Amino acid sequence: MLHEYYIHVKKHENTLITKFFGLHRITLRGGRKVRFVVMGNMFCTELRIHRSYDLKGSTVGRCTDKDKIKENTTLKDLDLSFEFQMDKLLREYLFKQISIDCEFLESQQIIDYSLLLGLHFRAPEHLKALLELPTTATNSDSLPRTDGIIGSQGELIIPPKGLLLVTHEPSFVSTAPGPHIRGSTLRAFSVGDKEVDLLIPGTGRFKVQLGVNMPAQANHKLLDNECDSNEVELFEVYDVVLYMGIIDILQEYNVKKKIEHAFKSLQFDPQLISVVEPKFYASRFINFLKKKFPEQP
Repeated sequence: MLHEYYIHVKKHENTLITKFFGLHRITLRGGRKVRFVVMGNMFCTELRIHRSYDLKGSTVGRCTDKDKIKENTTLKDLDLSFEFQMDKLLREYLFKQISIDCEFLESQQIIDYSLLLGLHFRAPEHLKALLELPTTATNSDSLPRTDGIIGSQGELIIPPKGLLLVTHEPSFVSTAPGPHIRGSTLRAFSVGDKEVDLLIPGTGRFKVQLGVNMPAQANHKLLDNECDSNEVELFEVYDVVLYMGIIDILQEYNVKKKIEHAFKSLQFDPQLISVVEPKFYASRFINFLKKKFPEQP
């Protein structure tokens, strides 16, 4: 698929598909040969990635043992309890490109790919007062860092700063392609259909590209056992900066995978397992993501 992959990446500057920069081979002493691939880093950012998810759209076996979750653990589909609200135009750009990329992968008979999603949490401005660090503390060294680390009790400490979309100013942001090699600056509906930058108070100004520095609001509905009231629906709300890309794109739906599909279909619902034919895999993948990024009325 190398030739078709090259054409696709060249044609679609905003593709979310992982970038392969080179395939290399080195010969070690003794004659042993080692091959390795150099790929673009989806999470190349000065912002801390607080949570990361590997999302396939399937549910069988797609959760992580709670005892094994650490700060840098990449979680799975059933672990993602957030829905993300995005600017109307940014969401439109996102799903247009996801559809194009999935159509390409389907044409190459590829399955088992994932959306690698990274979240950088910020507190919305209206919650700032609730999250400010106590002023009674006198030793600054004893205070937790506010870039979103895990606290002593296992809680996620969210920086008390929100996000702001502002009109794009090339002179204020880096215009170098960088390791993401993503294309043009995106336009936002909320800023009058103009190109935008992401302004993070106290941190900096960032160029908004597809899958890079994308602002959103993460909503988590509290379950009955997480809140005291049964009469109203309560949500946890965070401002987040999203980083994402489609990874693991080299698995063909070959004879081995067809046999795996047949075997697992005897044990589980064939529509819920990871190994399914490419057309259905792409459709399920997109539909799952649309549920996690619902369209706004």
